[in-house]
Amino acid sequence: MKIFYKFNSLLNSRALLPLLLLLAWEAAARAGFIPPRIMAAPSAVFGTFLTLLKNGELVAALLASLTRVAIGLSLGVSVGTALALLAGLSRRGETMVDPLMHILRTLPFLGLVPLFIVWFGIGEAPKIGLIALGAAFPTYLNLFSGIRGVDLKLIEAARSFGLSRGGLIAQVILPGAAPAFLTGLRHALAYCLLSLVVAEQINASSGLGALINTARDFMQTDVIVVCLLVYAGLGLVSDFLVRRLEASVLAWRPSLVERAA
Repeated sequence: MKIFYKFNSLLNSRALLPLLLLLAWEAAARAGFIPPRIMAAPSAVFGTFLTLLKNGELVAALLASLTRVAIGLSLGVSVGTALALLAGLSRRGETMVDPLMHILRTLPFLGLVPLFIVWFGIGEAPKIGLIALGAAFPTYLNLFSGIRGVDLKLIEAARSFGLSRGGLIAQVILPGAAPAFLTGLRHALAYCLLSLVVAEQINASSGLGALINTARDFMQTDVIVVCLLVYAGLGLVSDFLVRRLEASVLAWRPSLVERAA
């Protein structure tokens, strides 16, 4: 009976379709319908993952990629936040900053790769610059929208209690804009990882991109799939961390309190 219930729960779970696809992929690879040079079997991918983990190649590449993401994210979020505060808290700042940001955000920033190479060469600078650019725009757009979206009644109530401009910004506007900022941070992390994939194709000598480039030259699809899965895992982990941060910072919101209960 227990086996029946377990089987029934598996049929109703979200893991069923991915599991069936993995089994079909493995069967097709073993039967020779999918050659290794086209796509390695899941078992081969798992074996390669363990090998790269044991010899330290994957850990070293992951640390190099995470270092680029950390630096680029820090720069991008800092610039995006500063510009959003300038534009959101000042009409003159909005006139100066917002039109330019909207013009720049319409550019396909991944198409700027050749220009970044001309400006900064093929070292770390263009890689980190692309990642920072990917983080800056979602941070700016969401925080600016959050600042301007604060309820005017709250601002009027705070003024009636005699709050100064500084107190109004610190105690009303910024807390009210915090949900939008965290949403922007989630988008910034997603864009950072997308930028990382592209940036590490620029003559990378370290990082996950370097592993992919080497594997491409030798047609090692198992290594390529491992690196792609690591990229996907980074996206899931980063989103989870921001969600936890959101639950902690925004614990005062009724919806989050009810969800946690």
